[in-house]
Amino acid sequence: MTVTTRGENFLYCKQKSWGFDVKRHSWIGSVLLLMMIVAVGVGLAGWKYSSIQEGNEASARQPEPMEAVTLAVARELEHRQSATSIGTVLALRSITLRNELPGTVQEVRLISGQVVERGTVLVALDVSVEEADLKAQQAQAALAKSVLERRQHLRRDLATAQEEVDRARADLDVALAQIARTKAIIARKTIRAPFRARVGLADVHTGQYLNEGSRLTTLQGVDDAVHVDFAVVQQVAAGLREGDNVQVFVTAESAPIAATIVALDARIDPETRNAMVRAKIEGTSGAPAPGASVRVRVPVGSPRKAVAVPVNALRKGPGGDQVFVIAPGNDGKTRAHVRQVESGPTVGDEVVVLNGLSAGELVAASGSFKLREGALVTIAGDREGAAGPNRAG
Repeated sequence: MTVTTRGENFLYCKQKSWGFDVKRHSWIGSVLLLMMIVAVGVGLAGWKYSSIQEGNEASARQPEPMEAVTLAVARELEHRQSATSIGTVLALRSITLRNELPGTVQEVRLISGQVVERGTVLVALDVSVEEADLKAQQAQAALAKSVLERRQHLRRDLATAQEEVDRARADLDVALAQIARTKAIIARKTIRAPFRARVGLADVHTGQYLNEGSRLTTLQGVDDAVHVDFAVVQQVAAGLREGDNVQVFVTAESAPIAATIVALDARIDPETRNAMVRAKIEGTSGAPAPGASVRVRVPVGSPRKAVAVPVNALRKGPGGDQVFVIAPGNDGKTRAHVRQVESGPTVGDEVVVLNGLSAGELVAASGSFKLREGALVTIAGDREGAAGPNRAG
């Protein structure tokens, strides 16, 4: 049995009342804190929205940025596809000089790099023995001639037989033939330039004994033209004809040299399936030296219509080649528009565009790297490529 006094009951009721008040005050504080957080959030959102609106209004008041570019006119030209081959330059006349007969060198006039005229003595071998034989044979021929004259005189007087006259004439003919043979040997031991040529490197000295067929030097003909021999695949060779033009490049940076096809090999190499072609470069000024390796651009197929633009107008990217066409936008302002194109070879400072661009269209040249689709542009300087003769690609 529990006995509760009056004072204890009052204390218990007071404690319950305090607990209720504490809970109520805690709930009210949470609500007030939440309302403050919401109010701050709404204020920040309003401030941010107001800032964005002010920024948009300020941007709207700012002028649209403009990019300065130079313009170029896409010009029409005749383009023909081409293939590239490696060729070798050849002189029209080129030989390796060798001696026909053995002997000892008596005189050397070989100067490397010198241009010699036809008939110039280059190497002379010792011919003292042959010259002595020649004198003996000339004396024998003089005797044979004298005998023949006496026999002919006696024959007119019927003092000798016709057989004696014929024998004397034969002796003279043999003597003259021996003289001709000795003179030929002397001439073959005197080596002369067969044509006007440039002398190559030589290592021949006076007193040196040369066996038959020893290499003396090389002679490269000095002419007003040179040949270029190159190989092309059989499909390309089938479309080539004598008189077709090709371009020869000494280096990658050099200007092309015009050449004309003068001959095509009559057969296709069964191993490489290539055919040899010979072209001729008229005029040796600027032409490479014989033996030099050159790059030959060979036309393939029929010419077709294309356009050319400056090299700096073409932009290359992951999506392919493109140019920026300059034309009025919907608002009437001059803007840049991206155009995908198919590019071809480079010809000088221009690039050939095979598809995607029409002749007469304006494209951005210098400054095109700064552009984007729809960019507002201003024209700086003169137009590039606005005029000029058409050049075949």
